[in-house]
Amino acid sequence: MQPVAQSLERLGELAASGPVTALASAFRAAGHELALVGGPVRDAFLGRRATDLDFATDATPDQILKVIVPLADAHWDIGRAFGTIGAKLGHDTVEITTYRADSYDGKTRKPEVQFGTSLEQDLLRRDFTVNALALRVPEVVLVDPSGGVEDILAGTLRPPSSPEISFGDDPLRMMRAARFTAQLGFEVDEATRAAMGEMAWSIRRISAERVRDELSKLLMTSDPRPGLELLVTAGIAEIVLPELPAMRLEQDEHHRHKDVYEHSLTVLEQAIDLEKSRNPQAPPDLALRLAALLHDIGKPATRVMEPGGQVSFHHHDLVGARLAGKRLRELRFDKETIDAVKQLIELHLRFFGYTEGKWTDSAVRRYVRDAGDQLERLHILTRSDVTTRNRRKADRLSFAYDDLEERIAELSAQEEMAAVRPDLDGGQIMKILGIPPGREVGEAYRYLLEVRLDEGPLDAEEATKRLHDWWAARDS
Repeated sequence: MQPVAQSLERLGELAASGPVTALASAFRAAGHELALVGGPVRDAFLGRRATDLDFATDATPDQILKVIVPLADAHWDIGRAFGTIGAKLGHDTVEITTYRADSYDGKTRKPEVQFGTSLEQDLLRRDFTVNALALRVPEVVLVDPSGGVEDILAGTLRPPSSPEISFGDDPLRMMRAARFTAQLGFEVDEATRAAMGEMAWSIRRISAERVRDELSKLLMTSDPRPGLELLVTAGIAEIVLPELPAMRLEQDEHHRHKDVYEHSLTVLEQAIDLEKSRNPQAPPDLALRLAALLHDIGKPATRVMEPGGQVSFHHHDLVGARLAGKRLRELRFDKETIDAVKQLIELHLRFFGYTEGKWTDSAVRRYVRDAGDQLERLHILTRSDVTTRNRRKADRLSFAYDDLEERIAELSAQEEMAAVRPDLDGGQIMKILGIPPGREVGEAYRYLLEVRLDEGPLDAEEATKRLHDWWAARDS
C-alpha cells in the first residue's frame, strides 16, 4: 500500500499521461464528461501498474464513437449494447462506457441495461467500494461516493450497497470477492462474508462458462489460496467445485500432519512457486494449477481402512483423473486443458513408485513417453506434491527427482527421447512381413515400441530380426 500523498501523486501522473490527456481534451471539447474509473484508480492507491484504462462518460455510444474515431488507431463496438466502446491509442487499450443505472430481475445476472445521468450513480452500481472510485479528467478530481479509499487503506472488501442487494443483483460477485481477496490481499468484511454464506445457493443462477472464467481468474492470481478458502467456508465451492471441500475430512497416509484439503492447497502454492522459478517469463499456467488443486480429488472415493488403522487410497490417481475430467467438462473448460489436467493427475504418483530403487533406462523412457508434452508440468506437480515436514524425507525425494531429471536429460541427448518411436515404421513392417494394413500391423508396431523403450534404439538389421522372431512366435 502506498502512502496517500504518493497515491495522489500517482493519480496526477496517470491523469497527465498521453492517452488520458488526449481523451480528456477531446471529450471536453465535445461538451462531455469523462472519468477514469475502477481498476486504474484503485491500483494507483495500491502502487500497482494499470494495464488497461477504463473510462465512464455521460456521452452515448454514438457520441463516444464520434469523439474517439479521429484519435484511435483502431476501435470496436462489440459492447455497444451495454454502452461500451473500445479503442486502441498507440500502445494503450481503452474502454469508454456510458454512465449506467441498470436494474436486475432477480432471476438472471443479466441486467436490463439503462443508461444513467451521473458518475456517482454509475459508481454505486459497481461490485465493490474499492472499484467504485473515479478520477474526473482533465480536472483531476477524485470521486468516491462509498468510502472506497478508506476500504483500500483498511484492506477491506465490501459492496457499495448492502451485500444482499449486490449479490442478489449478480451472484457472480461472490466469486469476484474471492478473486479480489486473492488478487489484492484484502479481507471480506463480516457482513459481506455472512451474506455470501446465506446466498451461496444463488450461484446456481450463473452459467457454467461464467463460473469457469471467474474460477480461472482466481487460480491465475499469484496467491489463490485465500480466495479458495473463502469459497469453501462460504459454501460456494460446494456448488461450483464440490470435490474441493470434500477433501477436508480425508487424512492422507503420506502426509498425516495435514488433511488432503490442506495438502492440496499447499501443493498448489508450491506449484506456483516452482512454476515462477522454472519459467519466470511465462504467463500463469492454468492447467498446471488445476492439476495441482485437483490431483487428490479421487481420495474420498477410494478411501479404505486397512488393518492396524492405516488408511489407503488405492488407484486414487486414476479415479481422480476421471472425476477431474467430469468436473472440468461441466464447467465448460476446453478439451486441451481437460486432457492435460487428466493426464497430470493420472501420472502424479508415477515417480513415487520408483523412489526406493534406481531408475532403469527403460523406466526413464516410459516416464517420458507417458508424460509426452506434459513432462515439464509433471516435473513441477511431482516436486510440489512433497509437503512432508520431515526435512530428511523431503530432501531425499528432492534429490531423487533431481537424479531423474538428469537421467532424462542424458537419455534425451543420446536418443532424442521426445520422439521415441519404433525402429521400423508401419510401411516397413508391412513390407518385411508381407501383410496388408490392419490390426496385425498395429500389434507389431506396439511390440517394437516396447523393445525400443526397454533397450533403446536398434539398427535396422536387428530390428528386422526381432520382428521376424516375434511374428514366428506369434504364429506358433
